[in-house]
Amino acid sequence: MVTWVLHYLLVAFLIAISYNIDAASAGITRHYQFDIQLKNITRLCKTKTIVTVNGKFPGPKVTAREGDNLQIKVVNHVSNNISIHWHGIRQLRSGWADGPSYVTQCPIRTGQSYVYNFTVTGQRGTLWWHAHIQWMRATVYGPLIILPKLHQPYPFPKPYKQVPIIFGEWFNADPQAVLQQALQTGAGPNASDAHTFNGLPGPLYNCSTKDTYKLMVKPGKTYLLRLINAALNDELFFTIANHTLTVVEADACYVKPFQTNTVLLGPGQTTNVLLKTKPIYPNATFYMLARPYFTGQGTIDNTTVAGILQYHHHSKSSKNLSIIKPSLPPINSTSYAANFTKMFRSLASSTFPVNVPKTVDKKYFFTVGLGTNPCPKNQTCQGPTNATKFAASINNVSFILPDKTSLLQSYFVGKSNNVFMTDFPTAPFFPFNYTGTPPNNTMVSRGTKVVVLKYNTTVELVLQGTSILGIEAHPVHLHGFNFYVVGQGFGNFNPARDPKQYNLVDPVERNTINVPSGGWVAIRFLADNPGVWLMHCHIEIHLSWGLTMAWVVLDGDLPNQKLLPPPSDFPKC
Repeated sequence: MVTWVLHYLLVAFLIAISYNIDAASAGITRHYQFDIQLKNITRLCKTKTIVTVNGKFPGPKVTAREGDNLQIKVVNHVSNNISIHWHGIRQLRSGWADGPSYVTQCPIRTGQSYVYNFTVTGQRGTLWWHAHIQWMRATVYGPLIILPKLHQPYPFPKPYKQVPIIFGEWFNADPQAVLQQALQTGAGPNASDAHTFNGLPGPLYNCSTKDTYKLMVKPGKTYLLRLINAALNDELFFTIANHTLTVVEADACYVKPFQTNTVLLGPGQTTNVLLKTKPIYPNATFYMLARPYFTGQGTIDNTTVAGILQYHHHSKSSKNLSIIKPSLPPINSTSYAANFTKMFRSLASSTFPVNVPKTVDKKYFFTVGLGTNPCPKNQTCQGPTNATKFAASINNVSFILPDKTSLLQSYFVGKSNNVFMTDFPTAPFFPFNYTGTPPNNTMVSRGTKVVVLKYNTTVELVLQGTSILGIEAHPVHLHGFNFYVVGQGFGNFNPARDPKQYNLVDPVERNTINVPSGGWVAIRFLADNPGVWLMHCHIEIHLSWGLTMAWVVLDGDLPNQKLLPPPSDFPKC
């Protein structure tokens, strides 16, 4: 009897421990409210009205722990439609909260609200949120910080302080007007007027010395800088004078640490770096600089934003300290970009294993790049020729968003036939020398087409850049998934030779990857998240021109493999 009682108590004790562990890992629910409202902001000595969240530019920081549930109520007080994308959140079975307008939801209209409800599962690190309709994300963006579970350490030295640094672009004009002008004329868009650190352009721009971001540090400390590229159209080099950075994370996935003087981030990408300050107070301050990387032929904002790294010491005056300036790679330094990208490797440890698919069920080959559409009759356009407008495409299909429903809604209610087609090409219809002399015909087709995947399909996708209308890099973002970057190279992908060099041991895991300028990248992922998931270039004008497609992942057989139903406050079109 005593033995049975002891056994019962032991089992009850173990169940209680298990319950407490499960409860702790499940996290808590965190509530935020985003009020979309107008705010007068002055930059470059010009005051303009911009769309903000809670009157802040950049917007408020959202913080959670791995396992937490986030419920973020977005209330629209402006005349523009709005939706918010939680960039990098996997949204397991909660595709209704992903955010891209007319893909997973209709936008939130004036006077309406919507609660984005999702749980952070198996993720920790630096992500971000931003508007996902037209060019609203020019001013509507902010950090999304996922901390590890309680008592779970970082796989690198614990930082003294953590600092988000978010890069952006500032337009003196209304970004929506810049977009509409480009789409109407068929030309490339006007460039932004400045780049920013945490919303501030800094001393290298006219009338902006007072609008300078300063990072105050102490000697002999380690700082974790959470770098986020929220710029609309520019990839950016970043460096700090006379300091070395240690990269420890990319797109909220830990990586094998490596040192660098310069970090490259495409739009949409995040990178965590450790900054170890000098052991004693230096008799100087240091510029932090960011400037574009670009190899295309269009007009971009080729200016440099500066912030200041300043050491704090109560007995030292900083008024007359010299400022040390760093150097950055040339704007078109593709060799630096390629070498930097190759440095990223997953930890591949027992705690953070690599789950890259070793075999694949489906292989796809997508070309990504620019093209043209015909100019409307009786109109002169400003594209590559007077008779054409700029366009962009994947496998020669320039994506058209629906305007009266969303892809996910139409799929969920079984009425997708009138909204999208399932015949997206799995490879180019007409193979050509993708990175060589471009074909004479640069016209692209237009359509709303998707690829359908069965649940748990393993996918290999080769993204091939093209030389049509010039070669340039394309930061491609996949919603709903992380993927492993198993290979990359210059020129045309060779299916007989290049897969033999794939890294299936410790490939980096990301949600946004640069298709190299004049080259290709191969990724693998497991389609274990039911729903409709956008994949697009994160250069905003390329997205507007149609460099987009979508994946439909079907439900699995088990209850926990099915898309949840939409919430009751889901926005109506």
